[in-house]
Amino acid sequence: MASTGERVLIAGASGDTGRELLSVLRPTDLTVRATTRSYATADALKRLGADEVVVADFFESADAVRAVEGCDVVYCALGTSPGPRHVLGGRLVDRTGAINLATAAVGESVDHFVLLSAIGVGTSKAGMSLAGRLLLRATLRAKRDAETALRRSGLGYTIFRPGRLTNATPTGEVVVGEGGDSVSGSIPRADVARVMAAAPFTPEARNRTFEIVSRDGLAGTPTNVVEVPWEFERVGVEHEREVRR
Repeated sequence: MASTGERVLIAGASGDTGRELLSVLRPTDLTVRATTRSYATADALKRLGADEVVVADFFESADAVRAVEGCDVVYCALGTSPGPRHVLGGRLVDRTGAINLATAAVGESVDHFVLLSAIGVGTSKAGMSLAGRLLLRATLRAKRDAETALRRSGLGYTIFRPGRLTNATPTGEVVVGEGGDSVSGSIPRADVARVMAAAPFTPEARNRTFEIVSRDGLAGTPTNVVEVPWEFERVGVEHEREVRR
C-alpha cells in the first residue's frame, strides 16, 4: 500500500513538467519540497506553491541525499536542456542525476519513486521515429540507464514514458499503454503531471512502466492499452478520464 506521502519531493521543479507537477500538488495537504539548480529561481518556486525549496546539483550525490531527506515520495522530472548533448552525450542529468536521486531515496527508505522517462526508451523505441531516436540517442540511452537502475534499486516505483510533450491545456483524456510497443503520439505536460501526481497513491501503478499519450495526440493504432484506477481524488484532480481504445 502506498504511503500517505506527507512530504514529497519534486526534483527538477523549475522545468516545464516540474512546474506543472507543482501546480497539481500545490492545493493538496502534502508538504511539497521543490528543487532547482539556481538560487535565482527559488523564490519563483515558492510563489508557485512549494512549501520548501532546495537548491541542488544532482550530479553531486551529497546534494541528492540532502534533497531527499525526510521525504516519503520522490517525483523525478529531471531532464537535459535542448542542445548538442542530446546527440553527443557526456554528463547527462537524465542518467547521473536520476541515479544519484534513486540511490539517495534507497538510503532514506522512500516509499515510492516516480520517474519521468520518454517514449523511445528501451522497449518503447517503436513509438518514436528513427529520426527522433537519432537526434535524441544520447538522452534516450541515459533515460534507459536510469530506468534500469530504478528497477534494480528495490524501491517502489512508477515509470512514465510520455510521448512528445506539449504546452497545451490538459485534455483529461490519457491513453495508457504498457509493454513498450504500445502507444505513440503527443501529450500535454499538464496531463503527464496529473498521472505522475496520482501514481504513488495508486497501488495498481506500483512497479510498472507505462507509455502515455493524450487521446487527441494519439498517432497510429494503440496496442497493449491498460486501465489503471488512478487515485486522482487524493491529489485533488477532478474530471480526469483515462481512455481505453
